[in-house]
Amino acid sequence: MPRLAISPAFPRELNGLAWPAHKDVVAAIRRFLAGAPDAPVPERVRHARDPRVVTLRLADGLRAVALREGDLYWFITLLPEDRAWAYARRHRYTVNRAIGVVESWDAEALDEIEPALRRAAAATDRRLLAHVCDDDLLRLGIDPRLLRLVRLMSAESHLAAAEPLLPETQYAPLAVLAAGGGVTAAWRALDARQAVPARGNIDPGDLVAALARSPDQAVFASPGTLERILTRPDWCTFLDPPQHRLAHGNGYPEPVLVTGGAGTGKTLVALHRAAHLARRAEGRVLVVTVSPALATDLSARLDLLIDDEEVRRRVEVAGVDRLACRIVAGAEGRPPRLARPAELAELWRQAAAAVGCPRGPAFLAREWEQVVLALDLRDLDAYLAAPRAGRGVELGPDERRTVWACIAEFQARLAATGRRTRLQLAAEAALLLGRGAGGPLGPGGRRREPYRHLIVDEAQDLHPAQWRLLRAVVPPGPDDIFVVGDPHQRVLDARVSLADVGIPARRAHLTTCHRLPQEVLSWAVRLRGGGPADGLVPGSTGFDGLRARRRGARPVVRGYVSLEAELAGLVAQVRAWLADGAAPEDVAVAARSAQLERAARAALREAGIDVTVTSLHGMKGLELSRVAVIGVADGVVPAPEALTPAEEDAAARAHDLQRERGLLYTACTRTTELLYVSYTGRASPFLPP
Repeated sequence: MPRLAISPAFPRELNGLAWPAHKDVVAAIRRFLAGAPDAPVPERVRHARDPRVVTLRLADGLRAVALREGDLYWFITLLPEDRAWAYARRHRYTVNRAIGVVESWDAEALDEIEPALRRAAAATDRRLLAHVCDDDLLRLGIDPRLLRLVRLMSAESHLAAAEPLLPETQYAPLAVLAAGGGVTAAWRALDARQAVPARGNIDPGDLVAALARSPDQAVFASPGTLERILTRPDWCTFLDPPQHRLAHGNGYPEPVLVTGGAGTGKTLVALHRAAHLARRAEGRVLVVTVSPALATDLSARLDLLIDDEEVRRRVEVAGVDRLACRIVAGAEGRPPRLARPAELAELWRQAAAAVGCPRGPAFLAREWEQVVLALDLRDLDAYLAAPRAGRGVELGPDERRTVWACIAEFQARLAATGRRTRLQLAAEAALLLGRGAGGPLGPGGRRREPYRHLIVDEAQDLHPAQWRLLRAVVPPGPDDIFVVGDPHQRVLDARVSLADVGIPARRAHLTTCHRLPQEVLSWAVRLRGGGPADGLVPGSTGFDGLRARRRGARPVVRGYVSLEAELAGLVAQVRAWLADGAAPEDVAVAARSAQLERAARAALREAGIDVTVTSLHGMKGLELSRVAVIGVADGVVPAPEALTPAEEDAAARAHDLQRERGLLYTACTRTTELLYVSYTGRASPFLPP
């Protein structure tokens, strides 16, 4: 019986087929695995650059390109007959001699660029990597056949032109050296492409071992797992090496924080981490995120990822507010009631008037949330001594006493309504856990931890009070807390250093964007601007090293003279996307204001177009092939009502502006292919020139 491994490209091509062809291909693979008499027959490829490459006819006009080693067949891709034969002839496959992973080469294209490199080399004495000896390059796993071409390169542009033709394990260390980095830095770049460390000597002829060390490029299939591999989204099966290492690491001695730019796979790492810990069966796993909608999405994705029902039952998903409500309700015997924003603003006005405080409701609410609740201040003395980091208005002792009296009055008035805020609930839930009563605690006040592991998604939007609750939910120990987030995508006014709330995390950073084309990513990074973002860890997080894996179309940015013209342009753009083959469920339209959202929905409905229309906040967690963001005009983005007046608190206004910029950045980076941005009148100052 043959053994089978499958690359991520194969199911992607398969799932793009019409149903009859899809069904025929799957049936043919099953016959092949079973060794049936009518199974597809591997056919050798004449003039192939790799003699192990074969093709198999799996359906009418469709062939698999595979690499054969003994009884193992690695199904690499699925293509129409003529393209399959051409693909099979032009590629060759090797095992990296330094880290033992499988490598795929476009050997024909590399042969074609060699004459141009030779002509360029003849015109200059300069060599790109003259400062690195052959032995160092070979120790870095550089293929001897590539070394010949590398020695012809005289400019970084030559290496950049060869990048699409090279395995990442070859390009990554060469790029570091070409940019002036040393051999040690090149080794670090190579190690980053290693998902499973090689043990013992590496045999460059052992394809099976190389595939086992390459979970981003191959998964071994059996009759029982074949359907899952071929029909589930590829993120269920394949992870990039840095993602795989983080998700499957064992025995982290301290909490782990994973940061990364948009599309780097942070949420996928969190989901795979939850599944990995649940399969170890050392205790229950709690996955927490910032909203009910995101919790629902994560739960559905875990249903896809985890087949075993018993393992799936070990993982619970909850929004942080729901978790706090449950703990408080367990202690009080009834569900708590939450106050609405309009109610809170009125209560702050009443409290300020009652104590004679000259500060406005927005200032007072921020002071309560960002100082008192954030630092867990319990009395006036603690407030008088608090540093108030990040607040732009200095308060003397007398004014602090007035503000404290106002906060106390507000809390009393809020308590009289029988309602609480979401941050109050988090603080009370954390206090209940500390006291040993309510929620996930045993009778008689004895602590009973229901969760062994905690996974936190969208960490940048959690408040310190919520972090203290989460720290109390799981006992300290190996593999206790695993956190993912991106300070650049912060859409709520929450800033915290995890160490300050009892979570001293070791940090890992992802730099490869898998979602966005490079053109959209580069534009979005310029849009986000504003320098590095702070939060989660001491210091700040920048975009250093962030790059996309593929090229694509540039964002389309259009200005209009009227809202009517802008809406007509939106309808025309979405109609063109649908005519080009995009599915309605793969298209989303987003706007900052509810008025624009309603106008876009009405215009599209009148045109007979049914696609998702939502707010910028509603884009969080989505992934679509085409995204339109409208109304990105000055006076709309940033939203004036979301900005603190500069005369009231300049630092708060600066934070507001960065939050609004992050909100637009988040919405614009949810696309996998095309981005359309429009505005009426003058463009938002956030849009890149």
